[in-house]
Amino acid sequence: MVTQYGIKLAVSVISSHFGDLVSKVCECLLRKGTLSLAELVRYTELQNNQVKNCLLVLIQHNCVQPFSVQKDGGFGVAPKVVTQYTVLFDNILHRLRFSKFLAIVSEELDKECEELLEALLQHGRLTLEQITQRAQSISKQNDWSTAVQDALRESFVRLVNARYVERCPDPEPFIAPPDEDAPSSGKPGSKAAKLAKRTAPTVEQQAITAAAPLESKRFAIMTDTGPDAGGEEMAGQTPHTKLGEKRKYGELEMDRETMGTIFVKEVLWRTNFEAFMRRLRHKACVLNVMARLDDGAGTVLNALLEATKNAENKVKTENSVPLPMDTILEEVMKSEKGRTMTLERVRAALSQLGCHHTTRGADESCYSIDLRSIIDNAQNMEVESIVLKRYGREAYRIFRFLSKTGQLAETDKIADTTFVEKKEIVKILYNLWKDSFLHMEKILSHGTKQSQFLLWKVNKSSVWKTILDQMWHAALNLSQRVAYELEKEHEILQLPREKRVGAQGVRFERIRRVKILLESSLMKLDDALMLFHDF
Repeated sequence: MVTQYGIKLAVSVISSHFGDLVSKVCECLLRKGTLSLAELVRYTELQNNQVKNCLLVLIQHNCVQPFSVQKDGGFGVAPKVVTQYTVLFDNILHRLRFSKFLAIVSEELDKECEELLEALLQHGRLTLEQITQRAQSISKQNDWSTAVQDALRESFVRLVNARYVERCPDPEPFIAPPDEDAPSSGKPGSKAAKLAKRTAPTVEQQAITAAAPLESKRFAIMTDTGPDAGGEEMAGQTPHTKLGEKRKYGELEMDRETMGTIFVKEVLWRTNFEAFMRRLRHKACVLNVMARLDDGAGTVLNALLEATKNAENKVKTENSVPLPMDTILEEVMKSEKGRTMTLERVRAALSQLGCHHTTRGADESCYSIDLRSIIDNAQNMEVESIVLKRYGREAYRIFRFLSKTGQLAETDKIADTTFVEKKEIVKILYNLWKDSFLHMEKILSHGTKQSQFLLWKVNKSSVWKTILDQMWHAALNLSQRVAYELEKEHEILQLPREKRVGAQGVRFERIRRVKILLESSLMKLDDALMLFHDF
């Protein structure tokens, strides 16, 4: 669920990247939901061409997904197909994480791959030809030889093989109206019918699913080379060359002949945000385990996630893919820390991680880790840290006790368990309740003397929603402060290095330090924000 501050943050991001007109159209979609072009023109009070251009910008940068639906034309009027536009809220927030995505590619692949990814992050969607032309225009090499071009395409293949780049979705899938003749899951108004209605995907979810390319084509660097090609060829490779395989010198000439035809095909590529979010989720899990348990458990978890990363098909995976012990040991030994671990130490780490033990086949034992519980622990630690900083150690003990208990507790019992004086505990509980960190219930006892008891508990779904909204609010304030500081010192930032002397040099150093501090604070806040929204 997106709160008001979440919407304001998304609008602020779009405004800083693309201007006020585009942000106005984006805000309209965020607040009113999926709309047609005519509805957007009416609500935004902009001209038709302005709204069209704004939508094109948002589509180009993967922030809006168009789709077609059939709508009734009314009595005596034939149905017509209308294009609808739905905003992709998560993709807008991912724009704050571009530096994290680049750091991942720089660490796992190389500088050339990082530069190619940067082009896609800046421009949203590009063909392979456009990526090549951009690399050529910014290249410092005078000799743009075929060998250099081959190296560029090889870097692109590495990005696709790592699943950090994918084919763009269908520009406008058609969502067919529901089949009225289809058998119902239950009588209207029955529990089965209500459950089916709640679990049925929305039109927007159907559109996103329908637009996604088939998994077999999503990461395939293939394109038709004409009617005489006899099939498909890989960009920069012959039909008999496997992905990533070295080619013989004699094959190069044939590749050159087909390259012109291949580049004509408008195969658009974009950044695969899901792959990066899975990697960031893995890192968050490993860091939490290392902080909560020890480095050995973190090393084993990291090895297990590395071995199964390509088998995951969604970000919020509940459990890791089961692996046999031999495979886990093999992966653990690939790291420097892992090579110092014995079999018993690895078994102990798996026990610490609370692995699910399953069997595959007759004798083979497999191990799977509950990733959801690790994320839950990380969320608990983050909220407890916030309570400690805001309300003090006694409030922290109270909140931690109620969070672990998971049920209503009476005031006196809380005081006895947490060793907080009864005079102070009511004040602390009221402060936490007032700020939506606790849920309170009043119970009246009717005996010889009527009395009132107060019961308290942590309603995690409500607290997590409150924390997330506060994080979005803080991120909005930080991003606006960065924009304000940079705008205020715009002239100083544009000065060449030789003119940054005296007072102007002091101002430049000040704004540089402020920028680093604010942006690093925003990145740390985003790490916590991802725990509650993306992971």
